[in-house]
Amino acid sequence: MSTPLNTIQFQLSPEDNAALQNLSGWHGEHLDQIELRLGVEINLFSFQVSVIGLPDRLIKAEQAIRDLFELAQNETLSPQKVHMTLQSYGTDEAQPINELQALIKTRRKVIKTRNPNQFAYVKAIAENDINFGIGPAGTGKTYLAVACAVQALENEEVRRIILTRPAVEAGEKLGFLPGDLSQKIDPYLRPLFDALYETLGFETVEKLIEKNIIEIAPLAFMRGRTLNESFILLDEAQNTTTEQMKMLLTRIGFGSRAVITGDITQCDLPKHQKSGLRHAIEVLEGVPGIGFSFYQAKDVVRHGLVQKIVQAYEFYDKRQAEQAQRG
Repeated sequence: MSTPLNTIQFQLSPEDNAALQNLSGWHGEHLDQIELRLGVEINLFSFQVSVIGLPDRLIKAEQAIRDLFELAQNETLSPQKVHMTLQSYGTDEAQPINELQALIKTRRKVIKTRNPNQFAYVKAIAENDINFGIGPAGTGKTYLAVACAVQALENEEVRRIILTRPAVEAGEKLGFLPGDLSQKIDPYLRPLFDALYETLGFETVEKLIEKNIIEIAPLAFMRGRTLNESFILLDEAQNTTTEQMKMLLTRIGFGSRAVITGDITQCDLPKHQKSGLRHAIEVLEGVPGIGFSFYQAKDVVRHGLVQKIVQAYEFYDKRQAEQAQRG
């Protein structure tokens, strides 16, 4: 016996025609996106909204529409922005939305977590001196870690931010890179810079780098140092060797926190060399003060197609492993 459909009606306010058009999108594409994601039917009559669907979906749909309408009053919506907002609501049974959101507050902007795993990740960063964020591309691992680092710096919980990653090429040979040390490793750290610019602004980032409050360093340059009162972020950690990972983790001094992010399915090390990230998962599991946050394909907050690509690769790898076991 099928579950009967219900209908809810509610009013949007204030009555802002530009915001209403922004909410709807070009030929109603934003509303179509909400309908497809949440499995509901939306009818808009001026500022009166009628939504038809299963009871559990109606609450999510109303909250999503209200949140997007509020957002539409201040900025131009895009399919990408709608997709990221809808990530907060999902299609599975879950806790109330406000219990799944953590806020990272910086002077420039407030960042909201968009799904339960992001919420758990931010919570783990706050609760552990060292936290690993592990999962596929597009899940927000690096962006949220940078935002947490900026928040800690602005709240004077740490005195500096240290950004590092192994300089391993992703398949291509980049050859000689001209310029000083910062310029040579800049291509490797671009995702970190992008997140910094968004949370702090370009000019502020440049000034903090000049004052060495934000430090950019290749992983190899960490050897022999003790990093006190710092927020250390190691990105692309799947490309560390076991020795490099151990070296970084033992650099952490008093008043410091570290976040290590990576995707163990995208390792660019030679095939015979074990990833330091994979090794750390095996060695450090259960150690007090060290947290592990694991993301899945469903947590991807980029273009909806990215999630399907990640899932397709996961399915393919699983099928190949099963065939190998059968001989």
